[in-house]
Amino acid sequence: MRRIGVIGAGSWGIALSKVLADNGHNVVVWSIVEDEIKMLREKKEHVEKLPGVKLPDSIEYTTNIEDAINEKEIIVLAVPSVFTRSTAKMMAPFVKEGQIIVCVAKGIEDKTLKPLAEVVSEEIPVAHVAVMCGPSHAEEVGAGLPTTLVAGAKEKAIAEKIQDTFMNEVFRVYTSPDVLGMELGGSLKNVIALAAGMADGLGYGDNTKAALITRGIAEISRLASKMGASMETLNGLTGIGDLIVTCESKHSRNRKAGMLIGQGYTMDEATKEVKMVVEGIFSAKAALALGEKYNVELPIIREVNKVLFEDKKAKAAVIDLMLRDKRSENSMLEWEK
Repeated sequence: MRRIGVIGAGSWGIALSKVLADNGHNVVVWSIVEDEIKMLREKKEHVEKLPGVKLPDSIEYTTNIEDAINEKEIIVLAVPSVFTRSTAKMMAPFVKEGQIIVCVAKGIEDKTLKPLAEVVSEEIPVAHVAVMCGPSHAEEVGAGLPTTLVAGAKEKAIAEKIQDTFMNEVFRVYTSPDVLGMELGGSLKNVIALAAGMADGLGYGDNTKAALITRGIAEISRLASKMGASMETLNGLTGIGDLIVTCESKHSRNRKAGMLIGQGYTMDEATKEVKMVVEGIFSAKAALALGEKYNVELPIIREVNKVLFEDKKAKAAVIDLMLRDKRSENSMLEWEK
């Protein structure tokens, strides 16, 4: 049994807390919102974000962040990406040398263009900072449906400790040293999922969706490999796997927001309708800026940015993607001479 602190009581933080408690660990969940903690204590359920998922009585809840960090072997950082740095600053005074922080949000900080593990490492240098991601939705994890993720860390022993802590008969965890590749795959797929949702909202079919997914992973892979990530990572669970589930699932907030935009909603209207943080909106500008920094062409991500921030119609964006200059599918393949 390990002592675990979970920072963030959203749907993903709560679903992972249930996994950890069911595995026999001592779990304390923190939220800055007093009403949320009161609800969790009384209902043993997050009735707003994860309705129907009953939580073990053993889980404790607190608004005191020190209580969720003190003497914990592993700290799961599960706040939305836009709050990662500010929350890490709050955590920093209480984190001791050698504690493990597992970042489970997906995003790129828009001002610095840094992935979240790097942001946390900057704010809390005494910790071992790791990540965990893959094709997963909180609703299915909370319901105990089989799910497979990847734990990534620079040190093999840290990744294996996270693997051992989370893994059970319905929650399989692999390990990887490619933290950068995992984070880029997990962040950029949200932007592609917005495009996939827009296509759904416009009433387009499976042909369109398949094209967006395959060309989307091509964009993600070009940028990630230029930044030093491994292609094996992008071809695995945290790349193509995460992209598929986010583009296809009824649970995907990014797909839902994109679908609403395709139906004519503005970005703000779509976000309000989804009622949760739409990570792809925050990652879109950062992804485009990374493409410009590393001189990588990202046509789908560029068009998503135009729809989100320049009032371009989603249908016009699709047409412009279809009418781009003719080219080979893969520049690495050559004709026989």
